[in-house]
Amino acid sequence: MGFNCGIVGLPNVGKSTLFNALTATAAAQAANYPFCTIEPNVGRVAVPDARLYELAEVGKSQKIVPTTLEFVDIAGLVRGASRGEGLGNQFLANIREVDAIIYVLRCFEDDDITHVEGSVDPVRDAEIIETELMLADLESLEKRIVSLQKKARGNDREAAAQVELMEPLIAALREGRPARSAVPAGQEFAASRLQLMTTKPALYVCNVEEASAATGNEFSRAVAKRAEEIGAAAVVVSAAIEAEVSQLPAEDQKEFLEGLGLSDSGLDRVIAAGYRLLGLKTYFTIGPKEARAWTITEGTKAPQAAAVIHNDFERGFIACETIAYDDYVKYNGEAGAKEAGRLRIEGRDYVVKDGDVLLFRFNV
Repeated sequence: MGFNCGIVGLPNVGKSTLFNALTATAAAQAANYPFCTIEPNVGRVAVPDARLYELAEVGKSQKIVPTTLEFVDIAGLVRGASRGEGLGNQFLANIREVDAIIYVLRCFEDDDITHVEGSVDPVRDAEIIETELMLADLESLEKRIVSLQKKARGNDREAAAQVELMEPLIAALREGRPARSAVPAGQEFAASRLQLMTTKPALYVCNVEEASAATGNEFSRAVAKRAEEIGAAAVVVSAAIEAEVSQLPAEDQKEFLEGLGLSDSGLDRVIAAGYRLLGLKTYFTIGPKEARAWTITEGTKAPQAAAVIHNDFERGFIACETIAYDDYVKYNGEAGAKEAGRLRIEGRDYVVKDGDVLLFRFNV
């Protein structure tokens, strides 16, 4: 089960610098001119989770395998992308394929780095990107709904249901509101199948200068206000600092960050925010050979959680031995938790909780 976040933004806002730091590679070319990223770059990064290392220590695991999140670096959009300006529709198509969208917004002044709009205004930049995505979504829906309306008039129930779903979305987009603002209650999954860009959850990453990395600045505060108004999330990062940190040995990174007044990496905050944005949860499997984290969506039941490891686990699911993370640590592992009565046997209707330590019983 893979989940990914698409990184979008206007040219020269620090997207590729951020991506390079995220993946600790130079896979995405960072250069001071528009469209230097010609193909989307994909990087898979570990999701930081201190619980995994603590569980591995308790379980005396030889190997630690964190769960991962995928990031896709998509070339810079410009005003008019929905009409094919810049590299236009090629990249709009790439955005449709991701699960969530990260808007990288330039929140720093630098005369040496050109801005495609001629000035620094991250809220305006966010509105340009969102407008282009809304226009592309509107065009997509308006093309599809015509034939569906004809079928609906011929008593096609499935077509009628699609029309009922699409109409409020089209109305919202025509009013300049993203489609996510008009998804009917209980229709979230059906709406997601329309592959609209503005139904995807959004995260604003404010790329600030080094001096503002710990506290943010007036630009990032304006972005945070907008994010709150539209129900998005916002994170402050200095991509330049993160690029430096990613090149340091792991043992030196914490000291470097503390010297800048930072308690943790901005990238860790981006990854964690992306994880929350997608409504993801983590469960663990712990043994002497391996301690491993697994990703599931909120509300996943035990058999489907087992399928993340292997489809046979779901097919032959019998039950799962379950220990909460706190109990596993408190009672020093499986044996202690079992002795304390904190190990439970759960069946196929059990909804897996974040932090559960699971052992699946199955028979194929």
